[in-house]
Amino acid sequence: MPEEEWEDWGDEFERPMAKGEERPVRVYFKGIESNEMVKGRIVKLAGIGVAICDESDRVVLKISKPLPSAVNCREAVEVKALIEALDALVGLGVKKIDVFVDYRALYCHITGKWIVKQRKVVNLMNRVELLKRNFTQVNVYFAPRWDVKLAFKLARDAIESQLTKNVELSGNKDVQEACTICLEDNEPSQMFAVDGCLHRFCFSCMKQHVEVKLLHGLLPSCPHEGCKIRLNVESCRKFLTPKLLGIMIQRVKEESIPVTEKIYCPYPKCSALMSLNEAIRPKMESSSKQPAYGTSGLRKCIQCNGSFCISCKVPWHERMSCSDYKRLNPQKHGEEVKLKALARQKLWRQCVKCNHMIELAEGCFHMTCRYSFLFFLF
Repeated sequence: MPEEEWEDWGDEFERPMAKGEERPVRVYFKGIESNEMVKGRIVKLAGIGVAICDESDRVVLKISKPLPSAVNCREAVEVKALIEALDALVGLGVKKIDVFVDYRALYCHITGKWIVKQRKVVNLMNRVELLKRNFTQVNVYFAPRWDVKLAFKLARDAIESQLTKNVELSGNKDVQEACTICLEDNEPSQMFAVDGCLHRFCFSCMKQHVEVKLLHGLLPSCPHEGCKIRLNVESCRKFLTPKLLGIMIQRVKEESIPVTEKIYCPYPKCSALMSLNEAIRPKMESSSKQPAYGTSGLRKCIQCNGSFCISCKVPWHERMSCSDYKRLNPQKHGEEVKLKALARQKLWRQCVKCNHMIELAEGCFHMTCRYSFLFFLF
């Protein structure tokens, strides 16, 4: 259109872009999770919505997609929605984009203001960075919730579609529930709910989680990221073997006794754990029959009933005082000597508070034991 006519009629038209010029495409996205009631049971569902608009905010593409399973992490769902949007834009050949984010934590992570710490979010953010390389210009803006209302509606529609489908299927069979660890669908009867927080996982994953923690000498807690609810023995009876159940009972007892009050039976075939108050104090005979060396340190094991010295931590030294025993037996037990030698060879250190041996596999020398005691390894 000639400039003369443009001056007269330009208000009725939109000036086309100059040759080779490309204006950024606007991207609105939203990922949401929701607890929905299906057949009298609460089910967590997730969905994502994407609205891609031109520079005038006219919608050119809408995406509404359910997620196969809830991930129990708001930011992870939001990032999945962003990945879906970027994938679509790469397929369309778009090179310049303006991304609008209404979730502050995600905005700060995308712009580099905050460091991502959650592992599942880190992996997703790495995918975002790879997709961003396909664009020549990426502008990120923090937007109010109202600006992403269409994307929110699309995400909600995705959840509604799952809800409708599950209700239709509920007349024929039970609704399947996805385990957030293995992502496999399971019958509700095969899902375990943690007492106190009600996070749900399949029995298989729970058994593996608890077994690994117990074999590492730790008391297991809920595997949900950030949840610190401890698992109790009674609820774990549903999936643990008798052997693992016995180990867990032992770990619970170890955790309940302060470090300074723990005593182990010195007899190798027993080694039962007890507290200072639990150790049996034998009834003393009349003073005329008590030996001169004293029996103030004499205790009996609560399991094998063996007598031992609570001061020397050895089987009871009959007719010998503690000072005489230590003078005649300056060397420590053979097993303890071997452990100390191996520790020196492997450069292990023993925590002065909990007495556990610690090996440095990687990282700095600053160590924190399970009882929050801080020390340097070397």
